[in-house]
Amino acid sequence: MPRNNKTSLIQKIASQASATFTNCSTSAVGDNKTFLEQQAELVTLLANIRAADLKIAPPEKVSISSLQSSAVPPVTYMHICETDVLSMGVFLLKSGASIPLHDHHGMNGMLKVLYGKVHIRCYDKLDKAVGAESDTERQFDPPLMPFQGDDVRRAVLRSSGHFSDQSAPCILTPVKDNLHEIDAVDGPAAFLDILAPPYDPDNGRDCHYYRVLQTAGKKSEQSSGDETWLLEIPQPDDFWCGGEPYPGPEVSV
Repeated sequence: MPRNNKTSLIQKIASQASATFTNCSTSAVGDNKTFLEQQAELVTLLANIRAADLKIAPPEKVSISSLQSSAVPPVTYMHICETDVLSMGVFLLKSGASIPLHDHHGMNGMLKVLYGKVHIRCYDKLDKAVGAESDTERQFDPPLMPFQGDDVRRAVLRSSGHFSDQSAPCILTPVKDNLHEIDAVDGPAAFLDILAPPYDPDNGRDCHYYRVLQTAGKKSEQSSGDETWLLEIPQPDDFWCGGEPYPGPEVSV
């Protein structure tokens, strides 16, 4: 950073995120007092970030036809920084756009809305019960084809709600709220996104998409929510993400 230059809030967030997630054991973060203290500091910083701090603003009104054009991505991404420890950037959703249900295998994450409003549904995968394959076949009418069995997962809806720039950050861990879908509500929206560590298919951290098949019709023994069945699917044809330059303060981690 240049001498005598006031440190930007986004730089403070990046530095704190790096300190929080460096040497963090993703399998036992809930029991790590130091991690929880550092995470709380990071949440406090994130709660104060606003779109103006990153020099972004809601887009001007555009025609419905341009939003529906196949040449216009429903979601774009502004890359801010990435290291072996974390990745950070801004997702911008056009009015009516959705980021489909997907997972963040082995990752921690934080999401802070910068403008607009989003609806977020978070799911947890459940341990596969003994005889899950036969149970799955019995619960669907018609039964799933045999080749689909390994693609079906038991899960529980953990939370569902609206988030705005006045809301606290949404937090996910490797085991809680790890799957989520995000819908723009009543107009365009944008949110700051932190993943730690970043996606890395070569190390087992790939992005998988899911579709909700139906609820299982019972409460989960592992959680207070309703059980459901999720089918792993390819990336939906109507979802793709474009890129655009990040206009905010420079970040170094």
